Amino acid sequence: MSMFLGIDAAASGLTAERLRMDVISNNIANANTTRTAEGGAYHRRYVVFEPRETGGGFSSFLKKSMSKLEAGDGVRAVGIEADRTQGPLVYDPGNPDANAQGYVERPNVNIVSEMVDMITASRAYEANTTTINAAKSMAMKALDIGK
Repeated sequence: MSMFLGIDAAASGLTAERLRMDVISNNIANANTTRTAEGGAYHRRYVVFEPRETGGGFSSFLKKSMSKLEAGDGVRAVGIEADRTQGPLVYDPGNPDANAQGYVERPNVNIVSEMVDMITASRAYEANTTTINAAKSMAMKALDIGK
């Protein structure tokens, strides 16, 4: 196992968490948007992740099936999905976005939940940065052994 696999996995985590923070920031920015290009109120977005597979073919499959404990390959974002749950309805008959009954659908963005997600993404980003720094430090110590 190469010592750079840990750095590669942490780097993929950095990229994924940066995307997640961008999406959360977009949700917070649109917390009051009642009219979008698609029509209707803004619906919060979230990132869908899956494990990243770097190797392929039969030899990779055989190697993974024979070893139970193996370092992960990292993570990748497979898409950004919209949360289609309906936002709260507010009675405001004077609003141009109101329906026939006078209700306006507000975005389904909960600021508290978004801030908790932002803190979680920030901590995960910091953890991946710490992992990369630890791997760098170990590589430097390994180079010092040869002196």
